[in-house]
Amino acid sequence: MTERSVLAAVSGIQANQTYLDSIGNNIANADTVGYKASQIQFQDLLAEQISGASGPTAGSAGINPVAVGSGVRVAANEVNLQEGSLMQTGNPNDVAIQGNGYLVVQSGGQQLFTRDGSLTTDANGNLSTQTGGLIMGWQATANGTVNTNAPLSPIKIPQGETIGATATTTLDLGGNLPAWNGTGTAPVETTTYNAYDALGNVVPVTLTFTGVTGTANEWTVQGTVPNPSGGTASQLWSTAPTITFDPTTGGVKSITGVTANPDGSFSLKVGTMPTGYSFPTGDTWTLDFPSPSTANAVTQYAAASTIQINHQDGYASGTLQSYSIGSDGTITGSFSNGATLALGQIALANFANAGGLADQGGGLFATSPNSGQALIGTPGTGGRGALLGGELEQSNVNLGTELTNLITAQEAYTANTKTLTTSSTVIQALENVP
Repeated sequence: MTERSVLAAVSGIQANQTYLDSIGNNIANADTVGYKASQIQFQDLLAEQISGASGPTAGSAGINPVAVGSGVRVAANEVNLQEGSLMQTGNPNDVAIQGNGYLVVQSGGQQLFTRDGSLTTDANGNLSTQTGGLIMGWQATANGTVNTNAPLSPIKIPQGETIGATATTTLDLGGNLPAWNGTGTAPVETTTYNAYDALGNVVPVTLTFTGVTGTANEWTVQGTVPNPSGGTASQLWSTAPTITFDPTTGGVKSITGVTANPDGSFSLKVGTMPTGYSFPTGDTWTLDFPSPSTANAVTQYAAASTIQINHQDGYASGTLQSYSIGSDGTITGSFSNGATLALGQIALANFANAGGLADQGGGLFATSPNSGQALIGTPGTGGRGALLGGELEQSNVNLGTELTNLITAQEAYTANTKTLTTSSTVIQALENVP
């Protein structure tokens, strides 16, 4: 005769052994990047009914059913999806996910997913996990354009890549010209900035602002560029345009020959391009005056001159020196010529039930029938979290909790072995009855 208590004790030993396995795995991964702790859930086995219930009758009370359980089983190993704490590393390859989502990884021809953002690059420049899985996203074109509607592809960091020169097309102006009342000696203010031609040659541009004699709040602007061969310098306008400032606001009111943009800014095109340089056919520079309502607007206040060209969009050729990962997954490269360019964009995936993902080991997960399909898109959209470059998400294991669970599992395991020993002793005693 086999005692129910023996079967129940054996199931308890097996279940608590699994509990100990889970606790041991959690403790072992307390320092594993992106690891999520798991928690065993128990469920009792089908009870054996000894007698059924009976309802109350006249003069007699009802009787409850009598049933004895047959033990326990492991019902689930729940994954704690709470985010771990963040640690700054300063490594440009490291990335943490703040919020929901998983990095998309291609490994062995299979699409997998991970929260482990301790990435690296291989000999070919491919962005990958420490175990060799390729990080997926969208590679940028040569001019830094990313098409997130295109199919996913492995992301490559082009170490040492050289980008060609780009000719200047716009020069952004900003700063202050001192208030001019039209009387006395006309003020003259200059600023010089380097533009570039199509071959990356430096084109020094000097802008000269001269107060209009006899007219308050008006200035002319002329641009000059030296001839690289030593000839006569080029003038950007045959007739210097006139800039009129609003005397009540100090902002640009009008520029001769230019219609204001809808936001109040002005785009003044160059009349004649400089000679002696290599410019694309039809290339024309535009001098941009920001909207008067912006911080970088060109103004005329009773203050010292700060007029200058804040930025121009051309640059010489350069090589990739460093890169960083933005919150939307965009990998931005910084080149030796001062240019910045998008190199690619990392994709994230989220799931209807992330707890249903199948653990593949090495911090990698695969979809399962109960996880739902991967919903892949850009970080920060569709419920997907943002990325934090130069940081890593730590394990969310709470060692204090795990040590408490360890004691509980040990006591339960020991108690079940005691039940098994006692039941065996009772059975032996029964067998020895003459």
